[in-house]
Amino acid sequence: MQLARVEGSVTSTRKHPSFAGWRLLICQPLDSDMEPGGAPVIALDSLGSGMHQTVLLTSDGAAARKAVGDEMSPARMMIIAIIDESQEDQ
Repeated sequence: MQLARVEGSVTSTRKHPSFAGWRLLICQPLDSDMEPGGAPVIALDSLGSGMHQTVLLTSDGAAARKAVGDEMSPARMMIIAIIDESQEDQ
């Protein structure tokens, strides 16, 4: 699992049928100092994550494929939580 910040959304004229009804968001992984760490990834979102929110990503492809209901789906990254505040914020 990886913390990331939502940086944008993906708009496409064609996408895999298993992605129908799912939002695709561009997420910037964060390091332990909450700074950008690594290349941005595209993740499925069913939680309604907003721009610049911190989210928790999973790269469990099997879980993502199960969520979209297609074992042949190319789904891999998925947002599984929206972080309201970190321990450092308290």
